[in-house]
Amino acid sequence: MTGYVIVDDEAPGRANLRLALQAVPGWRLLAECDSAAAARSALVQTPADVVFLDIQMPRESGLELARELSRLPQPPLIIFVTAYNTHAVDAFEVHALDYLLKPIDDRRLAQAIERANAMLASRHGDSYRAALQGYTTASHTQYMDSFSIRSVGYIEQVRVRDVLWLHAAGNYVELHLAARTVLHRVPLSRLEQLLRPEEFLRVHRTAIVRRDQLLRLAVVGDGRYQLTLACGAQLPASARYVQELKASLGFAGQ
Repeated sequence: MTGYVIVDDEAPGRANLRLALQAVPGWRLLAECDSAAAARSALVQTPADVVFLDIQMPRESGLELARELSRLPQPPLIIFVTAYNTHAVDAFEVHALDYLLKPIDDRRLAQAIERANAMLASRHGDSYRAALQGYTTASHTQYMDSFSIRSVGYIEQVRVRDVLWLHAAGNYVELHLAARTVLHRVPLSRLEQLLRPEEFLRVHRTAIVRRDQLLRLAVVGDGRYQLTLACGAQLPASARYVQELKASLGFAGQ
């Protein structure tokens, strides 16, 4: 049986979520709280598997409670509940954390429950705790040291220092490592903000590369350039980035 807690300062929000979850087999409501303080007390008395946590609450935000929970050896899964905010949603996605937008959509709730069931069944452990800590401790301008990649039933930590280059692929970004490629469902533009500019360089609208991978830049046509990386990959380079590329490669022109 999966025990869950609902934390929302608004009674209608708690009621709507409670009613929606009543029909979920194998899930049991442990507590319904109107503040982070009340939730903290409830979780001490009855540890939960999943916490539905509203972010914006008076007196103390849900983020403060999430930060405390992230320090536990085995924190509960947190499904953040928030009003629509593109930047906040991007942050959840970057850290592979789940979220629900108000008003809550039944299909999206079912998806969150499915993900939670898979995570609980796989003993998420250290990787989930690291993902939660990354979200609760990072400001929106802080650079990342690792990516949290959500797969079915688990979260994988990929170190930024192991990423050679990144490539946009539809709704995903391909993280190219030395021996494999990992898909991360986050916009490339969002990841660019989280990478240290002294370590990574945008070379094309679809590509960002590690600076120490830059090997050779060649003209391959009228206004077209091709960049070769130390790992052997060959990428198109846009004219708008050529000057910085040439400076990084140590020559004034070609």
